[in-house]
Amino acid sequence: MPRFEPHPERRPAVVTGASSGIGEATARALASAGFPVVLGARRIERLRSIADEIRARGGEAHGVPLDVTDPGSVKDFISAAIEAAGPIEIVVCNAGEPALSTGAEIHPDDFASQIDVNLSGAQRVVNGLTPPMIERKRGDLLFISTDAVPTPYPGMAAYVAAKWGLEGLARVMQRELEGTGVRASIVRPGPTLTEMGWKWDQNQAGELVTGFRKWGLLHHAGLLRPEQVARVVVDVVLMPRGSHVTLVEVQPEAPTEGER
Repeated sequence: MPRFEPHPERRPAVVTGASSGIGEATARALASAGFPVVLGARRIERLRSIADEIRARGGEAHGVPLDVTDPGSVKDFISAAIEAAGPIEIVVCNAGEPALSTGAEIHPDDFASQIDVNLSGAQRVVNGLTPPMIERKRGDLLFISTDAVPTPYPGMAAYVAAKWGLEGLARVMQRELEGTGVRASIVRPGPTLTEMGWKWDQNQAGELVTGFRKWGLLHHAGLLRPEQVARVVVDVVLMPRGSHVTLVEVQPEAPTEGER
């Protein structure tokens, strides 16, 4: 396998939710592009394994424990990331998980938990890392959203509400950051093959899919691969200074006849 070569500009990156799926693929893709990467998630052994694989190919990677719902964990993660890689210039807010329930049926505590992990957690990370970027007049914030924002998924009310809030945060920051040298971008993937949803009750998942079909949300069986979303993230980061990709939507193609 080819070795990773350092990018001419040293731009340390952090990726939250980096132990699997889009987060893991994004960390690997950023390392492949030559950027030092700090991986954050709760599964520290998995993070260390991924970081070891990146370093074995010549990249720079560090696995650091992170629970975005815990302010103390976020603070410790940021300190460790800066100590390991230097001033952070790329932040990928990817950590999140969906819960299955309608808006009327989900318990208020569970609803609040969804907001915490999918929205407030991102803001905690942004709060700790963005001000130094503004001082240096350089940086990229990337918020991983979902196509459930423009086409809300029935049966995932809390998750959809949290992701709407995440995009609202990103949108207002785009205006607030104008002229600072720091860019805020939204990457909005469609259905993606990840571990997300593997622990769902199968009956609930079946009802969810039925609801999707009822509302015309499933047009075909195609799924994105995490690596495809990660490629988009890297492309946004590599955009020349002076340009700003505010929103990128990525959808899977329908399977061809031979793939069905």
